[in-house]
Amino acid sequence: MVSQRGPRRETERVPPPEGFRRMRLELAYDGADFFGWQVQPRRETVQGALERAVQELTGRKVRVFSSGRTDTGVHARAQVAHLDVPAGWKPGQLQLAMNALLPESVRVVKARRARPDFHARFDATGKEYRYSIWNAPVACPLHRRQALHVRLPLDVAAMRSAAALLEGTHDFRSFSANPRRDIGETVRTLRQLQVTRRGALVTIKAVGDGFLYKMVRSLAGHLIRVGTGAVSVEETTALLEARRRTARVETAPAHGLCLWRVSY
Repeated sequence: MVSQRGPRRETERVPPPEGFRRMRLELAYDGADFFGWQVQPRRETVQGALERAVQELTGRKVRVFSSGRTDTGVHARAQVAHLDVPAGWKPGQLQLAMNALLPESVRVVKARRARPDFHARFDATGKEYRYSIWNAPVACPLHRRQALHVRLPLDVAAMRSAAALLEGTHDFRSFSANPRRDIGETVRTLRQLQVTRRGALVTIKAVGDGFLYKMVRSLAGHLIRVGTGAVSVEETTALLEARRRTARVETAPAHGLCLWRVSY
């Protein structure tokens, strides 16, 4: 076993046991092949795939901690995680060995040594998510797993106006979903909510100090409805100030969302 302390929880900041070294991983994965990040019985998850690979390499059950959970179908370009491995393992060696055992839909992009008290979740200072929309009458097969197809024309200028109203520090309870657990404080700082278009591809970039459960997908769902004319720009402020979730805010499908970057 890794240690005699017993199972480690996500909320613990525990240094590596004697003879072990902490590693920091940068991960990319296609979320369409996984039931989210967190290990679940009889379901393929990103965390489960990583922990199986490490156990096969080291012969030990090692816990992998991420900067945060991603939901079923959500992708990652640069998720950050940490784990403790026997001290003999070098970063490049670990990266190559894990990638040889992992399914093709997840890869260790980078591996490096981390300080003993580094924690992928608690040390993160911000995250960037991007939501992709293919806005054209006909769907693009090349984007079917990473972008939401919206046939109706989108008014990007209106979407940008609504996005500007959402930037800053607010109570985002209206733009979160119930995770069936205590979420505590619902005030977050949205540093940037940007809408760009390049041809048929519309991208919503959300940068913040942290996000509530399904918050980015709710923001994207609202901006899409503003873009199609289903909701007015002016209604954005009223929804935000209501501080309660209503049917007027839709959650955009998971496959358009990607965890783009984690800041430390």
